[in-house]
Amino acid sequence: MKKGFLWGISAVAAAALVSVLAIAAETKGPVTDDLAVVEIPKDAPIVIGGYWVISGPDTALGVDSQRGAEIAFDEIKNTIAGHPIQFIVEDDQCNAEGGQTAATKLASLPNIVAVLGPACSSAATAAAPILWKQGLTNIGTATTAPSLTAPDRKPDYFGYMRTVYSDLDQGFNDAEYFFKELQCKTIATIHDGSPYASQLAKVAADHFKELGGEVVAEEAVTPTDVDMRPVLTGIATKKPCVLYFPIFVAAAAQIVRQAPEIADLKDTKIIGGSSLAAPGLLEAAGDAAKDFVFTNVDVSSEVMGQKYPQFVEAYKTKYGEGPINSFHAQAYDAAVILAKAIEKIAKTDDSGTTYIGKKALHDELFATKGYDGISGPINCNEHGQCGAFNFAVYQFTDGDPSTFELGKNPKKIYPAK
Repeated sequence: MKKGFLWGISAVAAAALVSVLAIAAETKGPVTDDLAVVEIPKDAPIVIGGYWVISGPDTALGVDSQRGAEIAFDEIKNTIAGHPIQFIVEDDQCNAEGGQTAATKLASLPNIVAVLGPACSSAATAAAPILWKQGLTNIGTATTAPSLTAPDRKPDYFGYMRTVYSDLDQGFNDAEYFFKELQCKTIATIHDGSPYASQLAKVAADHFKELGGEVVAEEAVTPTDVDMRPVLTGIATKKPCVLYFPIFVAAAAQIVRQAPEIADLKDTKIIGGSSLAAPGLLEAAGDAAKDFVFTNVDVSSEVMGQKYPQFVEAYKTKYGEGPINSFHAQAYDAAVILAKAIEKIAKTDDSGTTYIGKKALHDELFATKGYDGISGPINCNEHGQCGAFNFAVYQFTDGDPSTFELGKNPKKIYPAK
C-alpha cells in the first residue's frame, strides 16, 4: 500500500538556490561562508530555536515534539562542539500568526544557528520564509503539508526541511485503506482550511477517485466551529461509506460528539487524522471518543527504529508519562541530525571561539543520507523531504483521558501484527 515519492533536481533549481543564498560571502576566523558566519565565543552557548504549539487544545502535538528534541540533547549532555546548548522554544499556537511571531522572535536571537519545529503546517508556512531570510535552516518535525517540500516550492522555503513524512504518502495510503480494506466506494471529507487539513483531504480524495471511488462531499469548517450539525446533516444526505476529517482537536471533538446524533450517518464510518492521537481529544469528546478511529503514522515498536524502546523509557523517566502524540521520534531525529551537522562543519580556533557557517550547515543537513533514526530511515532529498512513512490505523478504547497510552488507548487496529 505504501507509495514513495522521489524527486530529481534540475540545473535551474540548483541555480535558483545558489542565487538566493549568495548575497555576500562573510569571513570570520577560519570560516568563509556564502551566507553568514555565527561566531560563538569560548564557553558561550550555541543557541537552537524551537517553535511548536504548546498552548490550547493541540498542546500535546507540540509538547510531545519538544520533548523528543530535549531527550536528544540530553543524550549529548546538552553540548555541541564544546559549547552548551541553549534551547529556546516559542509557542506558535498552531496558526500562521503564531508562526510569524515565533519566527520573528527566534530570528533575532544572537548566536542562533538553526530552528527545530513546528508541529503545524500553518505555522511553518508563515515562519519558514522569515527564518530563511536570516539564513536559518528550519527542520520541521510534524509539519506534513505537501507544499512545504514540493519541487516547485518558492525560494523562500529553500531553508525548510523535515524529518516527518509528506501527506502525499499519508493521503495516498488513507485512500487505499478506505477503498481496498474497508471496501468503500463513497467518501466525504471535511477540512478546516489549514494547509495540513486541506492538502491532506485533497490528496486522499484525489487518489480515492483514481481508485474508482466517488467523493460525494468536500466540506470545510473553521477550527473554532462548535455546531457541526448543519455540515454533518448535509453530508448525511449523501450517505457516504466514510466521513474523513483530518483536522485538529477542538473541531474534531465536536464532530465526534455530534455525528452520532445524525441518524443518516449511522452506517458511515467516522475517521479522523493523525493530529488526533492526543489526550486532548478524549478531554474534549469524552465518552463519545470510545471506539473512534483515526489514520496515523505507525508508532509501534515493531516498525520504529531499533533505539525506539530505549527512547520511550527515557521519555517516561524524564516526564513521568509515555509519549502523548505521534511525532516525538521525528523531533528526536531532527535534533540528532542537527547536532551531527553542527559538529561536522563547526571550526574552533585556538582561543576556543567556534565558527559556524550558515550555508555550510544548511548544505550538510540537506545532504543527510542513511541515518537510522528512531522514526525510521532519514534520507533527505534536495527539497528537504527526509522522513519515512509507515501507515497505520488506531482506535480509542476508552473515553477517559487518564487512560491515554499510545499503543493501548489508542491501540493500533491496522495493519494487524
